[in-house]
Amino acid sequence: MTALIRPRLTDWTFVVPALAVVLLALTWGRDVSGITVAVVAAFLAGAVLAAVHHAEVVAHKVGEPYGSLVLAVAVTVIEVALIVTLMISGGEKTQSLARDTVFAAVMITCNGILGLSLLIGALRRRVAVFNPEGTGGALATVATLATLSMVVPNFTTARPGPQFSPAQLTFAAVASLALYLLFVMVQTGRHRDYFLPVTSDGSVVDADGDGHADPPSTRTALASLGLLIISLVAVVGLAKTVSPAIEAGVAAANLPPAFVGVVIALLVLLPETLAAARAARRDRVQISLNLALGSAMASIGLTIPAIAVATIWLEGPLLLGLGGTQMTLLALTAVTGVLTVVPGRATVLQGGVHLVLLAAFVFLAASP
Repeated sequence: MTALIRPRLTDWTFVVPALAVVLLALTWGRDVSGITVAVVAAFLAGAVLAAVHHAEVVAHKVGEPYGSLVLAVAVTVIEVALIVTLMISGGEKTQSLARDTVFAAVMITCNGILGLSLLIGALRRRVAVFNPEGTGGALATVATLATLSMVVPNFTTARPGPQFSPAQLTFAAVASLALYLLFVMVQTGRHRDYFLPVTSDGSVVDADGDGHADPPSTRTALASLGLLIISLVAVVGLAKTVSPAIEAGVAAANLPPAFVGVVIALLVLLPETLAAARAARRDRVQISLNLALGSAMASIGLTIPAIAVATIWLEGPLLLGLGGTQMTLLALTAVTGVLTVVPGRATVLQGGVHLVLLAAFVFLAASP
């Protein structure tokens, strides 16, 4: 038994997350530079790869769409905790942090991860095939949550500026959480088959597993779940740790300070991106779309309620309304997404369109 346990305990997917958390504890709240930044970046990359590995182990055990849900919710909960912590201690400079972070997450997931997944799937099979019912419902939920939380505040009159009154923020928080929970119930319950991979003729593929290996034991799955959470804590924390170095690089390049948030969001969403790309390579495009849209949905549906509660301790206004350029990109993303998912089939063109929208978001964040 000892001989069987030792290789697992010394495997890099076990060692790297533990060392990354130790490094996070040693560097948290301190200025890092030079060699230390390089070491942090190396462990950040290792934690990302470990998170993807353990997410796949958990997904193989619980099946889809539960596997995609576990990864999306886990990383979002940790990200939300970081946002709330920074807003409570950050003062006036964090008044728009929740809005900027959530919008970046929506654009990266709904254009970057989704576009990359469609591109990989279409290159592999000429046409990427997925379930339009489930994907369309997920996209509609994301569009509703994003509009309600980040567009409507620009047009309310109870408070000056792009912000909600306390009553309006409470309604938005309750509505966001209710919509997200309703979607999870539909995804994992009555219409679970809408979120499973399909073939070109619409039949469900491998509803009970990946069809190539036996599911891991419960003990192994629970160990991977714990290591997944540890890895994601390390990813989000180390991304924040290297943010001063990123800020210095952004300032040296004469880019807007807000661009730092985009870079950190890209780092934090690396686990979902890699997991979605690997699923698309295995002809499981639906799983990739579950990850993309599920992450966007969780980012809004969990962040807004958490921020609403945090306003008890926050001082100053909470800015949630997007600017004109951002609203235009959000509207274009929603319209393009609808045209992409309605047929249930996509070519490299649709994947390329979404990736161009991501490029436009990144470029305009760097050059507003």
